[in-house]
Amino acid sequence: MNDYPRWKHALVVLVTVLGLIYALPTLYPKQPAVQVIGNSGTVIDEATRERAMAELQKRNIPFESVELKTDALLVLFPIGSTDTQLNGAAALREGLGDNYTTAPNLASTVPAWLRAIGADSMPLGLDLQGGVHFLMEVDQKSVRDTQEQRYVDDIRGLLRDRNIRNANVSRGAQGVVVQTPNNADRDTIAAAINKDYATDLLVVNGPSVGDQPTLLVTMRPERVRVIADNTIKQNVGTLRNRINALGVAEPIIVQQGDSRIVVELPGVQDTAEAKRILGATATLEYRAVDQSANPQEAARTGQVPGDSRLYRDKNGNPLVLKKKVIVKGDELIDASSQADQQSGEPAVSVTLNEAGARKMLDFTMANVGKPMAVVYIERTPEVRIVDGKEERTAKITETVINEATIRGVFSKNFQTTGLESMKVASELALLLKSGSLAAPVDIVEERVIGASLGADNIEKGINSVIIGLLAVVVFVGLYYKLFGLIADLALLMNLVLLVAILSIFQATLTLPGIAGIVLTLGMAIDANVLICERIREEIRNGATPLAAIRAGYEKAWATILDANVTHLIAAIGLITFGSGPIRGFAITLTIGIITSMFTSVTGTHSIISLIFGRSKVKALSV
Repeated sequence: MNDYPRWKHALVVLVTVLGLIYALPTLYPKQPAVQVIGNSGTVIDEATRERAMAELQKRNIPFESVELKTDALLVLFPIGSTDTQLNGAAALREGLGDNYTTAPNLASTVPAWLRAIGADSMPLGLDLQGGVHFLMEVDQKSVRDTQEQRYVDDIRGLLRDRNIRNANVSRGAQGVVVQTPNNADRDTIAAAINKDYATDLLVVNGPSVGDQPTLLVTMRPERVRVIADNTIKQNVGTLRNRINALGVAEPIIVQQGDSRIVVELPGVQDTAEAKRILGATATLEYRAVDQSANPQEAARTGQVPGDSRLYRDKNGNPLVLKKKVIVKGDELIDASSQADQQSGEPAVSVTLNEAGARKMLDFTMANVGKPMAVVYIERTPEVRIVDGKEERTAKITETVINEATIRGVFSKNFQTTGLESMKVASELALLLKSGSLAAPVDIVEERVIGASLGADNIEKGINSVIIGLLAVVVFVGLYYKLFGLIADLALLMNLVLLVAILSIFQATLTLPGIAGIVLTLGMAIDANVLICERIREEIRNGATPLAAIRAGYEKAWATILDANVTHLIAAIGLITFGSGPIRGFAITLTIGIITSMFTSVTGTHSIISLIFGRSKVKALSV
């Protein structure tokens, strides 16, 4: 045994130390908190902090501190006081008003030196800390209808370009119907559509209407799939942006299947507030600036020209814009931030559909050198109790997010310049592209898990791990004596490594994950049972103690490897084809199998070699 490599001893020590360090944050509980951010450019400063403290003190809500972070306030409450946290969030929401958004959060209590090296506590799933679960379904019919209407506009533009005036384009039950004057025009239109939209559309001859031939234009199946996939991905991104902006701790927003989205908001107990966040819709409008009016005077007197309205930008400055809308947000196809090729200034490149391009072309031809503004409109649903009944209303907020001068004539593709920085350009592109959901979504399932139930689940989960671990430790220690105690030590090391790896990768711990940990602890001891039984067999066959130890590890390794590989294949199968709780269970099980092979074989071998490798052993306690 004294020939056991030193580098393996060093590896075991290194892995153990790192495991202890990265598992340590698990002992630090999350602290209930409420995050406050400003809406529409509202500044968060020391005055806001004092106001928040006053609101909490006025309502006798206990809190530990109110910290001023970058562009946000973080109100900390005593550990374990989730009810106080929710009361505090409601008080701040009411006291600070509509210019601020408040959201429950969980603050880390892990020391700074641990976080500096990437060691932090594991995120807890909804079933362990409570919160709101929504299953949302995307209206795919609306997606198809919207896209077909865009193709109607595009084909009409195509007919104008070919100077075909008498054709009629409309949507039918099976797709887009093009009614043409004669067969020659029908063939010309079909060839033009096939040339410009060969990868997107299928064109076939339809039944004649009277003496006029028709074309039936439908989307190719692969195009439908791409559009549906892009739509749900954009919705996921939009919802994620909304939730992240609120600072909800560790939200889960993922696609499920072809048309559904799962949204889990840990720590949030107010379903009405969660629905308000998720159900908010936004759009954009391009409007001309009324240069004949004085914005400051209009804001002071309230008098504006009859064909104009008073707006304000994100800094609260007044602007007078024309009531007539040039282009709406639903006519925008894409937007991206980039540097202007000529000046190098920050810019946003915008692409409109055919209808929007025609309107923009007509407007810019007549207004070169004049300013145009972009208005961001957000519609937020609200539920109020009036005379004991729910009354659903909507709060509409209109903000000018950009004002720029028209430098030349443009239509479908153009740039918005005059922006302060690339960051501002990036934010504007995000608002233009993702301000609204790509398609309507309906909440088809809603579930609330109380914070107290989550705490009860944590307690039961910890107790199950402790009871399972103690049962295995006691049995193995009594049955295999000293070798059993070494196996128990390896089992504890395995638990530490498993928790450490889950923490490093910030895997969300759920009840199925805890079940995976318990199962891993039960399976991890199998390798040591095989080794101990093989050592006993070698001793019965007359081998010396040191030879029996060496043979025990060497001959048991093949069996251990086979058993763990089969378990690993099953776990990978669950990860590949499973979802939700099944996937969480399988990930924990997979990590546990890998760590158990290291601790059960390399870890115990290292300890045994240190105990027996440098002495003459006459008998083994196994």
